[in-house]
Amino acid sequence: MEWMLMPVRRYADFSGRSRRKEFWMFQLGIFLLYIAVLILAAILGAISETLSAIVMIIFAIAMLGLIIPSIAVAVRRMHDQDKSGWMLLLGLIPLIGSIILLVFYCTDGTPGPNQYGPDPKGQADPTAFE
Repeated sequence: MEWMLMPVRRYADFSGRSRRKEFWMFQLGIFLLYIAVLILAAILGAISETLSAIVMIIFAIAMLGLIIPSIAVAVRRMHDQDKSGWMLLLGLIPLIGSIILLVFYCTDGTPGPNQYGPDPKGQADPTAFE
């Protein structure tokens, strides 16, 4: 649960690096929230359409509040691979951009420190003992 909430705690922090675990657990948390709200809206929709609409409006407002942490964790994910956060604009290219970003999101970060900060896995510099 801590990994799901970490990007919310670092709300608008676009600096530093984020591990794959932090990124994907946050995405999983958003997905589970979405599924739970849809189930709740369906159950309440059987009782009252007004209640269902209220739940969906509250959910939409919550999702608007999660846009900034979603972008921030994606930027930090790019930083973990020593790439600029501007690489997220590749997502604007239909289909191919999304595939490229998916590959980036799944790729392990650069070991040791890079220009964006220390390794979030806490590994020491591999050249330290040479």
